[in-house]
Amino acid sequence: MSATEPAFDIPADDAEIARALEGASIPTLLLSMVHMSGDTGILDGPLRPAGVYINEYQGYMSEEDKAAVRAQALDIIRDFRDGGCQLPPPPTPATVHRMMGFLIGGEVPEDYVPMMVEEMELDGRDQRSDAWGAEVPPERRHEHKVLVIGGGMSGVLAAYRLREAGIPFVVIEKNAGVGGTWYENRYPGARVDVGNHLYCYSFEAADHWTQYFSEQPELQRYFEGVVQHHDLARDFRLNTSVVSADFDETSHLWTVVTENAAGEREEYRANTVISAVGQLNRPRLPAIPGIDSFKGQWCHTAAWDEDIDYAGKRVVVVGSGASAFQLVPAIAADVAELTVFQRTAPWMFENPIYHEAVPEGARWCLRHLPFYAPWFRFLLFWPSVDGAYDTIFVDPDWPHQERSASELNEFVYSMFSEYIKGQVGDDEELLAKVMPDYVPMAKRTLQDNDSWLAALKRDNVELVTDSVASVSEEGVTAHDGTFYPADIIIYATGFETDRLLAPMTIRGRGGVELATQWGNEPAAYLGVTVPNFPNFYCMFGPGTNLAFGGSLIFNGECQIRYIMECLKLQLQE
Repeated sequence: MSATEPAFDIPADDAEIARALEGASIPTLLLSMVHMSGDTGILDGPLRPAGVYINEYQGYMSEEDKAAVRAQALDIIRDFRDGGCQLPPPPTPATVHRMMGFLIGGEVPEDYVPMMVEEMELDGRDQRSDAWGAEVPPERRHEHKVLVIGGGMSGVLAAYRLREAGIPFVVIEKNAGVGGTWYENRYPGARVDVGNHLYCYSFEAADHWTQYFSEQPELQRYFEGVVQHHDLARDFRLNTSVVSADFDETSHLWTVVTENAAGEREEYRANTVISAVGQLNRPRLPAIPGIDSFKGQWCHTAAWDEDIDYAGKRVVVVGSGASAFQLVPAIAADVAELTVFQRTAPWMFENPIYHEAVPEGARWCLRHLPFYAPWFRFLLFWPSVDGAYDTIFVDPDWPHQERSASELNEFVYSMFSEYIKGQVGDDEELLAKVMPDYVPMAKRTLQDNDSWLAALKRDNVELVTDSVASVSEEGVTAHDGTFYPADIIIYATGFETDRLLAPMTIRGRGGVELATQWGNEPAAYLGVTVPNFPNFYCMFGPGTNLAFGGSLIFNGECQIRYIMECLKLQLQE
């Protein structure tokens, strides 16, 4: 972009700007002000964030300080607008590092700067771009065919980067639409539990999100929109599953057999296969005696039956993990009776904006203020990922190992447990059921705005900590012999995460089957490449699930960058 072309547009008068700033994240706004004015003195001033915490976007600043920043911002934005929206020289890498620490009210290690600069695209350039230019001759690209298995988040991402690089590809998707997890999981209350402005592609960051944590329909529309916007749909084969993939050591090609909904099989030959099937696409049903004998309606949350009408019915939910955590509050007020079987109590933390709408002013700032969107993305990224990393390490000398792993983890324990106690109140029986008996952060931690605990406190809801012994025609029996009659049973029992790539048969060198090589402990280099399986790549592969926080989309972008660099190197030889 030339020096005379404005990179940004401020299509608003002073009054409109002032109204929009009422919805701004003030710490993020301060950094946008640095970009617009070139005044790095803002980073040394008294108006600054006091700290950072996941889903807290105002840096614990006082109302007086926030008002002062808005007034200063209005002056800077006015000057920027009236000057033709011309940006001063961009901040240096050293200044960007200072801005990172300023935003979080702490220190960001210097070695994070290159990765974060790449992620935020502060120079307006997509550094992950695979538009290779003259580095790879066009004829070499056109000769190299790629088959992608799966049209969810990772498959759409792979398709975008392959199209950008000019490499022919086909995406095989078993469902009737793209979106993967967000196509399949349509149960009431389904929503993302990573802030939407982080849970989106860096090249397709969205300022249109209506909620900070959007529900399934809006997420599904996002992935469909990416496919349409970039004209990717013509290379997707929907309602089609991969049956097998075999590597030929003579031709160095993969032969992939697919089967469509009509049972018709087709054979593809590909130089490279990218598995983008993820780990959350095969629902796990518990091995409960009599599960098929139930005469009422039943389903798994990941295979929601749209014909289920739970209003006024007796409903049993088996499970209390992430899906149940969203489902139960969504249906509790409408059912006659709700029985929730809980194997393990989940740790949770307060998220007051979990169901909140994004204010129009916040969307205006994301859309129009220079670099506001990437800095807001960083504000979401840091406290939920590396900013919290130290809390999960075990201090072997810590004396309270029965409840926490270290002094820092003890702080998390205190914060989480006090929140739970505060929501439960004086119901000691319920408190004993919902208070976890393991170290916080050791398993997936859930977010609550009092919806889960409020649902469990309802008179028509019972939380059962015994396990299910059997299912009969009329309901469920617990191991202690108690029978719970039901009209509907819903299994929120997770996925077959230990059977990666099932039920496909993948054969590599020497005819070795991937399932056999992996056994019960799947492994891949960086979670991406597997010995004996040349030119076969995994996205969201073994060992890459999020340990305690972050965004799978960010992980996916790192994985596809690695894969594309491998392809580039191969095609240059």
